[in-house]
Amino acid sequence: MDGWTRKNGHVQAELSQQEAAVVRGLVGQIKDMLTARADEAPKDELAELTGIRTGPSAPPEDRVVARLLPDFYRRDPITGDTDEEDADAAGAMRSLHEPELLEAKTGAAQLVLETCPPMGGKVKLTSEQADNWLTALNDVRLALGTALDVEDDMPDELPEDDLRREHLGVYQWLTWVQDSLVSAILD
Repeated sequence: MDGWTRKNGHVQAELSQQEAAVVRGLVGQIKDMLTARADEAPKDELAELTGIRTGPSAPPEDRVVARLLPDFYRRDPITGDTDEEDADAAGAMRSLHEPELLEAKTGAAQLVLETCPPMGGKVKLTSEQADNWLTALNDVRLALGTALDVEDDMPDELPEDDLRREHLGVYQWLTWVQDSLVSAILD
């Protein structure tokens, strides 16, 4: 991939078969994780009657999914204190808003899967589709960065005996793809 470019109102890029497989595979995994989380939503007869969906009030236990679906209030990582006065408010906010967030994230992932050719090739996106690609790529990077324990001061290359070495290269490539897409959108 040479990067994203803007042409005639569209954003486009050419992906190799391997690049397309990486994007599709990782985005598909994120979509599956988010769909599994959505399936954890409590079944509510009132919600079925009113159309008001509710989600789980507790944050995800999996740290990768928790990174994708953070609390709606800030929490001090050391003390656990929150900036919300009522401790139950975070759960209520999550229950009310997480279904919409999950729908947006899984929708973005689905759009990437629909517009990324399985065998590689040209990807041509409208502005709205490009925004969805950014959402999905960001989610993949957040998930991968969490799984790899990526930190700001992490070296660009890890020692050969570090099991994260190969995956860090994918993370760095995705960072470049996302940056290139942002540049093309803003161009």
